[in-house]
Formats: sequence, structure tokens, C-alpha cells
Amino acid sequence: MKLLVSKILSKLAAKLTKFSRLFYIPIQEKRCIPWFSDNGDKTLRLQYNLDSTSIVFDLGGYEGQWSSDIFSMYCCYIHIFEPVEKFATKIEQRLSKNNRIFVHKFGLSNMNQKIQIFIDSDSSSTFKNRASSDTINLIKAIEFIKEYDICRIDLMKINIEGGEYDLLEHLLDSEFIKNIYNIQVQFHDFVP
Repeated sequence: MKLLVSKILSKLAAKLTKFSRLFYIPIQEKRCIPWFSDNGDKTLRLQYNLDSTSIVFDLGGYEGQWSSDIFSMYCCYIHIFEPVEKFATKIEQRLSKNNRIFVHKFGLSNMNQKIQIFIDSDSSSTFKNRASSDTINLIKAIEFIKEYDICRIDLMKINIEGGEYDLLEHLLDSEFIKNIYNIQVQFHDFVP
């Protein structure tokens, strides 16, 4: 009898757990509901107070689509940072006739280093171990900014698959963050 009751309770608990998941929405999904209902990738991600004199940084350019969309709306100056050689080369080829878009074959970070990146299309990351990898260059962000004599950044898009935390701390520590008017970040929760 005790064994029968235990089995019934176990099955009931499993059913209740399954049923409760119908009403529970994980926090990350909750955060995304307004974004998707506003079609954020086509609207919110692109709507800024920019013009032809604006300076935009695209960190994690991948195929260059976001930069292409921003340029078509504002005709601004854009620096694309894509450390994966084959992705950066494709962006260069795609946007080669545009003298307001600059493609850099390295990433921005909190320090200068060569590091392994695991290739997984737009999810390539130094934090997620995949079968295919490549060595990339990361440049200390504030050194790049000083070398190019950049006084302000009107919009910085950061989608660097886990590297955003170190980069943002670096921009805060250097106090250059005061000169960045808009920051768009895709945070990744797989980073410790």
C-alpha cells in the first residue's frame, strides 16, 4: 500500500510540475515579450537620434546587416568590429564602396590579447566550446578610441557573445562611457 501511494504521489507531482510550466514563463522569456511584440529587431534596434555626422560602433558585426540598416537610415560614420576573419572579409566585400563604413578585423575588449574563438555563425564566442575554432585579436577599447582620436560615440551596439561584461567594465573604469550617448547591448547569460 505504501509503495502504491508513493507511486501515485510521484506521478501526481510530475503532472503538477508539467502543468505549472504552462503558467510559468522564465525571466529571459518575460524580458523578450515586449521586444518581440514591438518587432524590436526591425524597430527599437534601429531607432535613434542620429544623423550624417554621427559616429556608430558595431561590435560583433557578423554579416554587417545591422550596420547596413543603420547606414541606410542615417548615412552616418560606422566602425564595424568583427574579429572572425571570414566574417569580416565578407562585410568588407559587401560594403567596400561605402567610404563612411570602416571594417576592423579585430574585436574591442578590456585588454589586448590573442584568444581562441569557437565558430558558430552569429553565436561565435570565446566562452562556448565548439568543434571549430580560430584565433582572433582583441584590442583594448580605450587604446583604439585614443588612436583614432574619437571624442564621442553616438551609438555603440554590443553583441559580442559574452565579452560585453569585461568591455563595459573597461569603458566604465576609463570613464569614456560618459562620451557614449546610446549603448545597445545583447547580454548573454552563459557567462559566469
